[in-house]
Amino acid sequence: MGLRYLKSATTLEYDEEKCVGCGLCEIVCPHGVFEITGVRASLVDRDACMECGACALNCAPGAITVKAGVGCAAAVLTGALRGTEPTCDCGSGDDDAPSGGCCC
Repeated sequence: MGLRYLKSATTLEYDEEKCVGCGLCEIVCPHGVFEITGVRASLVDRDACMECGACALNCAPGAITVKAGVGCAAAVLTGALRGTEPTCDCGSGDDDAPSGGCCC
């Protein structure tokens, strides 16, 4: 296990049924979130995702989606500005948070 951000805070979604096993996600991911096992990619470390978007941009069949530039980074910045712990409460409806919540 490598770098960690906030547990279960990433917007990364992976649909294994759409995966064609090209391996580009494994190649471009800087944190080893994906690994090719057999004929498809496996999501091996979802919480290591830094939401850079490289995997989704290189996934031609659309098996991977991620809202690049949101989630953990926004949670950390919002916490720092408020003087609180980072939070990614997507259901908060907080109008002061980016887009009504850090993951939205």
